[in-house]
Amino acid sequence: MNTIIITGASDGIGAEIARQLARRHGARVALVLAARNAAMLEQVAAQCAASGAQTLVVPTDVSVQAQCVALIAAAVARFGAISALINNAGRSAHALFEEVEDLAWYEELMRINLWGSVWCTHAALPYLKQSRGRVVAVSSLAGLVGVPGRTAYSATKFAMGGFFEALRAELKPAGVSVTTAYPGVVATRIRHRGYNAAGGQLGHSSLKEDSAMSVERCAALIIDGMAVRRREVVMSAKGKLGRWLKLIAPGLVEKIALAALRKDDKR
Repeated sequence: MNTIIITGASDGIGAEIARQLARRHGARVALVLAARNAAMLEQVAAQCAASGAQTLVVPTDVSVQAQCVALIAAAVARFGAISALINNAGRSAHALFEEVEDLAWYEELMRINLWGSVWCTHAALPYLKQSRGRVVAVSSLAGLVGVPGRTAYSATKFAMGGFFEALRAELKPAGVSVTTAYPGVVATRIRHRGYNAAGGQLGHSSLKEDSAMSVERCAALIIDGMAVRRREVVMSAKGKLGRWLKLIAPGLVEKIALAALRKDDKR
C-alpha cells in the first residue's frame, strides 16, 4: 500500500493528481487529501474512492504550522506510513511592487507557498526516510524566471526551488527523492483567486492563456516525474528554452516575460 499525501487537493492540479493516482493504482493506493475547503475535498475523495483508492480527508490550512503537523500525524495514524508527500498547496498573486501599500500579504503568501511546504515536509521526513519515499514540490516557471508583476509570487517560488534543491542533496543518502515541478500557465482558476495589489482577490488572470496546458496533462507529468524520481519537471518547450536563455540572453528573457502579460495588465 502506497500512502500519498497531497496538499491543495480540493481543486485544480492537486485534485487531478489525486484522481489520476486513484485511476492508476486503485486499491493499492491510500490518498490523504488536504486543503482548506472540506466540502470540495470530500467530492474529490468520492471520485478517488470510485476508482478503488482508500482516502482520508484532512482539512488543512498549510499557512499554520500546527495544522501541517496535524496533517502528517493524521495520515500516519490512519495508514501507518507515508510513501510520498506532494506539496501542491499554493496561492497566486499579481501586482506591481510600487502599487502595493501594505506588504502583509507578501508575508502571508510566503507562509502559504514556502512555509507550508517546509512545515509539511519537516513533519513527514522521519516517515519518508523509513519508506525511502518521495517528496514533490510544485513550483512554477515564475520560480525559474522573474515575471513582471509577480515579485511576491516569484519570490515564494524561487525560495521553494532553493529549499528543495538543497534538501534533495541532503536526502540522497537516505534514499528519499525530491522532485520539483515547474508548471507554466495551466488551465486552472489559481490566478483568478490570487492576491491583487491591495491584498484582495485578483478576480481574473493577468497572463495570456490561449495556449494554457490542460490540468490533466500537468498532473500526469508530475506523477510521471515522481514515479521515476526525476529531479525536476519543466513542462513546456518554452519553459526549457527560457531557462537556458536566461543564462546567455537575460535581457531577451525579460522581454519574453513582459510579452506574456495581458495587454491591460501592463503599466
